[in-house]
Amino acid sequence: MLTSEIRNQVDQIWNAFWSGGVSNPLSVIEQITYLLFIKRLDDLQMLEEKKAANLGFPIERCIFPDSNDDQGRPYSDLRWSRFKNFEAREMMDVVAERVFPFLRAMGEEGSSYGQHMKDARLGFSNAALLAKTVDMLDKIPMEDRDTKGDLYEYMLGKIASAGTNGQFRTPRHIIRLMVEMMQPTPQDVICDPALGTAGFLVAAGEYLRDNHPQLFRDEKLRKHFHNGMFNGFDFDPTMLRIGSMNMTLHGVDNPDISYRDSLAQEHDRDAGKYSLILANPPFAGSLDYDATAKDLQQIVKTKKTELLFLALFLRLLKTGGRAAVVVPDGVLFGSSKAHQELRKLLVEKHKLEGVLKLPSGVFRPYAGVSTAILLFTKTGVGGTDQVWFYDMQADGLSLDDKRSDLLPSDKQGPKPLLPLSAEEHLKNNLPDVLTRWLKRDSTERANSRTAQSFCVPKDDIAATGTYDLSLNRYKVVEHDEVTHDSPAEIIRALRTLEQEISDGLTKLEAMLA
Repeated sequence: MLTSEIRNQVDQIWNAFWSGGVSNPLSVIEQITYLLFIKRLDDLQMLEEKKAANLGFPIERCIFPDSNDDQGRPYSDLRWSRFKNFEAREMMDVVAERVFPFLRAMGEEGSSYGQHMKDARLGFSNAALLAKTVDMLDKIPMEDRDTKGDLYEYMLGKIASAGTNGQFRTPRHIIRLMVEMMQPTPQDVICDPALGTAGFLVAAGEYLRDNHPQLFRDEKLRKHFHNGMFNGFDFDPTMLRIGSMNMTLHGVDNPDISYRDSLAQEHDRDAGKYSLILANPPFAGSLDYDATAKDLQQIVKTKKTELLFLALFLRLLKTGGRAAVVVPDGVLFGSSKAHQELRKLLVEKHKLEGVLKLPSGVFRPYAGVSTAILLFTKTGVGGTDQVWFYDMQADGLSLDDKRSDLLPSDKQGPKPLLPLSAEEHLKNNLPDVLTRWLKRDSTERANSRTAQSFCVPKDDIAATGTYDLSLNRYKVVEHDEVTHDSPAEIIRALRTLEQEISDGLTKLEAMLA
């Protein structure tokens, strides 16, 4: 956890950027990412120098040459440990005119360190701001992986709080829930084809550190963790830089973070490559057939991005691979031929395991769309028996635009530090979701359809004719009398009513589309 002192330092530098003319929160985090990358390059070289001195061998990977450039200026001036001691104006000259061109050259040369730095630019001209930022970052104990990761996550949280760029961030407690439900293993090859800030990959890595620490004592598994396990695509260069740095600061040496328009490019080289997909892709509406990868159109003929992404996940997964993905509610009950065909494909040709209905306010303040999480396994030969449904009513935060905490931090998230009472469960369903999900093949099957979670046989889903997956299609609502001395029941009834209204509006919009 970050100390209040470090948080205050980050807040101060963030405010300094705003007062210095860098007002876009995404630009602020991008500029800090550049500086963190520059610092990491120097840290890597110092590590190589220390290793070479101890072993008596030459440096294997020399990032900063021990020589001068064509104007007689030493390359050593480009190192963080050197320029951090310069006067502000001199530091600005070195960083803007020499360090950033050096980064761009690394990107053009295809360096593994600088692959996302081809268009790196210092985005401000305030020397005092640069000096202040360098000084603040230099004081943070970067040798601690947890501190580095928490620092970056705290800064990324400011993107969401700013609102306009919040679509890049799925709430972290929802990400952790999805990862806990999927239980990544040290052998998994994990992919997020809509990377954003790499939140899903980071959470998967932290899950493995917490639950499989022994993997780092196995050379083969440790190498896999750092060099092949984590994969992500995005077509926004800024997101690639931020996502790559997020993984680096969380202790993953060489994730495969690459530029790709996931829906437009063919996927032959990646087909069947991944054993686990975790994603919350953007659903922008419709694409032209000509702009969509042909291998996806072979799975489902549609222009709808939400259906194309599901087709993409099936294409990328290996047989036996699992997926937990966020989808808009329209995927669950849309009446178009493509919607019905894709649902039938998931139910009949693969193994659809669960539908987790999320509260409609989960993505507020920047989106009020109703969503669900689909959980499935790619088999190619069927396997769906019973589909587990859960009606999540609360995620620990208020469902209005403020998204305020309803419980203290030790009772938040899918695995709170303290157990929740029945009253507290009404404010945070996540631990109950995880507990019931792990019992989906046993005691959950005995639940009645009036319960918060229940299982529906495949035959009942097929009998709808449209393979409808909306929870309200199967849930039975008991209309008990609500008394004035039962506030918990009043809250639950109001939330159910709100959800039913939201679902009805979403269905109406889908019918009119």
